[in-house]
Amino acid sequence: MRKLIYGINLTLDGCCDHTKGVGYEDVHKYFTDLMRDVDLIVYGRKTYELMVPFWPDVAREQSMDKTANEFAEVFDSVEKLVFSKTLDRVEDKNSRIAQTNLQDEILKLKQQEGRDISIGGVDLPSQLIEMGLVDEFHFIIQPIIVGEGRRLLDGTNLVEKLDLKLVESKVLKSGCVALHYVKQ
Repeated sequence: MRKLIYGINLTLDGCCDHTKGVGYEDVHKYFTDLMRDVDLIVYGRKTYELMVPFWPDVAREQSMDKTANEFAEVFDSVEKLVFSKTLDRVEDKNSRIAQTNLQDEILKLKQQEGRDISIGGVDLPSQLIEMGLVDEFHFIIQPIIVGEGRRLLDGTNLVEKLDLKLVESKVLKSGCVALHYVKQ
C-alpha cells in the first residue's frame, strides 16, 4: 500500500504561514530528496496556486540558486492532483483536478500501484489527518519565532490523539531541525 506523507515548515512557535518562514537552501534540499520518493503530490487549490506556476517557471528559467532550481525541476516532474470545487482547469502539464470525495479518492490512490504520495498545505492535510489517513510526517522546524500567523491543525477536531513515533531527527546546517515521524 502506498503511504501518504505530509511535509511542512513550521516556526518554533508553530506558525505554518508560508510568508513567515525562510527559504533555506538545506530545507529545499531536504524536500527535494523527499519528493524523489513520490510519484504524486496532492494539494488543495490554495497551496496549488502558491506552487504552480511559480516552481515550474523556476524549473524552466533556472532563475534561483542551484538547490532551489533542483527542487523546482523535481517538483515540476511529479504528477499533481488538486482538490478544488472552484477550479475548472489547470495549466500545468502534470496536474489534474479532482472534484470527488477527498476520503474516497485518497483511499483509492493509496491502494493503487506506485510510489508514495505527498501532501502539502494546511487545510487539505488537516482534513486527511483528521480522517486518520496520513502515514508519515516530516516537520521542518525553523529557528525563528514570528508571534503571529496560522498554526498547524487550527480548527481540526481529532477524534482521538494521534500517537507518532520519531524515526529520524536531523539538525540542518541552517539550524532548522528535520523531524520524521510515522503513525503508530
